[in-house]
Amino acid sequence: MDDADPYGYGEDVHVADIGLTWVASKWSIPEALLPEDVERYIPGGSPSAFWSGVAEVAVDDFDRSKARQLGQDIRRLVESPVPDEAIHTVWLGATHGVLDPAGDGLDARSFLLQLEEAWLARVRREDAAYPPPPPEPVVDEEVCRAVLGVLQPVADDLDRAVRATSYGVVPTGLVPALEQVVTDACADLGYRLFLGAMKAYFVEIDQRSHDAFRALGERFGYPEFLVGDNLNHQG
Repeated sequence: MDDADPYGYGEDVHVADIGLTWVASKWSIPEALLPEDVERYIPGGSPSAFWSGVAEVAVDDFDRSKARQLGQDIRRLVESPVPDEAIHTVWLGATHGVLDPAGDGLDARSFLLQLEEAWLARVRREDAAYPPPPPEPVVDEEVCRAVLGVLQPVADDLDRAVRATSYGVVPTGLVPALEQVVTDACADLGYRLFLGAMKAYFVEIDQRSHDAFRALGERFGYPEFLVGDNLNHQG
């Protein structure tokens, strides 16, 4: 695989997200459903059932080599020392507090394992022996510092946007939770969850942050539009 494109997404110019953050980016779908479609897409009104369905769709929307990123992301969090409460908080942040897994009585890790189960079941319909991929978290200290370096200048703006919202479950302590994921789980996933929160709460950024965000995305080898899609850049 090309070192400049570690995930192999370079050819997919229209991909706007990957892995767990692709799943999280679907947070607005339930609000857009017509009443007659709710039961079809959210059986019994169950939040976890909706998200499990999205995890299955990831296999259909991406080929298996790319859908594996979802499994890696899940394991990056589940196997990390990051407290369950912090994982729950970053999930709420990336989804604007929509369909909180606690609504189904699930803690964050149980919810992620349910996503993994749904994803694996879909993959194994075509390959019964498919092994879950290793998490391979990005834990290099210099890369972690680089992610924190783009997060911290906009941390106060993100915090204000979260506290000002009246929509969804408010992810209290979002910035510290994101920092924990970056340093204690995976810098790559932490950065994508941070971007997801910035987009979900429509936090405006200046040209300097925009350029820094894009440069870091290129460093990770993200698809062309992953960073900029739905980002509130008023440049």
